[in-house]
Amino acid sequence: MALPALAAVRTAMPDTHITIAAISAIAPVFDEDTPAAPDAVLTITDRRGEPRVLSDGQFDAALLLTNSFRSAWTMRRAGIAQRWGYSANFRGFLLTRGLGRPRKKVHQSEYYSLLVAALGLEVPQSLPRISLRADTMRRADEILAKHAIGPSTRLVGFAPGAAYGHAKRWPPDRVADVVRRVGAELGAVSVLIGTHGDREAGREIELSVPSGTPVVNLIGRTDLRQLAGVLARCSAFVSNDSGAMHLAAAVGVPVTAIFGPTDERVTAPLGDHDVILQKVFCRPCMLRDCPIDHRCMKRISSDQVFESVSARFAAAAR
Repeated sequence: MALPALAAVRTAMPDTHITIAAISAIAPVFDEDTPAAPDAVLTITDRRGEPRVLSDGQFDAALLLTNSFRSAWTMRRAGIAQRWGYSANFRGFLLTRGLGRPRKKVHQSEYYSLLVAALGLEVPQSLPRISLRADTMRRADEILAKHAIGPSTRLVGFAPGAAYGHAKRWPPDRVADVVRRVGAELGAVSVLIGTHGDREAGREIELSVPSGTPVVNLIGRTDLRQLAGVLARCSAFVSNDSGAMHLAAAVGVPVTAIFGPTDERVTAPLGDHDVILQKVFCRPCMLRDCPIDHRCMKRISSDQVFESVSARFAAAAR
């Protein structure tokens, strides 16, 4: 979601050395071709040693897309002279150029772009896009080939997990029903993706589908770049509100995004995608676990999701 803002910085400062500093869960994205086009990517593997690593870079300025007090304090400890960002969470005194946050609710991508615009840079209207390198696609094809999936096999991806909490997860038995219909009615193979923390949901889905259903479980078996390559092979993708949802949208896959407790106005996938939700009185609550009956997710039927997938799958074949 930050790519349009970062692309604006790159365009405005073509002769400036730009380093993207990111945690190891995110940094590999910038090894692909992105409009941010950094000169270097600094992977932060140990947050405790982050100030030292940043000070070694001898940076003149830091643009903080995060809102945390910690990030501003880290940049100050690193000795970076210019520190720019939103004056959020009592960190204004740590910034050399602190800016007020938008007063209205905006999409997270626009939130980043407004920060860059407030610094005086022009931010053109654009969608986050990632072009995958040939080596990334080769590695994705290799892991798919281990499951007898060739280049001509049509795939539908599923991300049944969500790092934020259980409340964001559509019930696994509903996912399993859509997986069943993808195989029986669309003749496609379903691919489950996610992190190690999503393995329980993946196992539950595998146990719920009828024997012989074409499904491959890659949950916890791919790194981030390999995951991006697998997503790019899909004709459609079903996801809860998650990082995988945004990654799929960025590589150009049509997404069926299922929203429950979180706010689609802030984190919906950008572009031409389907957002599936139920208008219940308590959403968006932003809670990690539902204190009542999880109605925002349970009232989303497998028919709703499958109809979206089927339409997107058919459109991709044209």
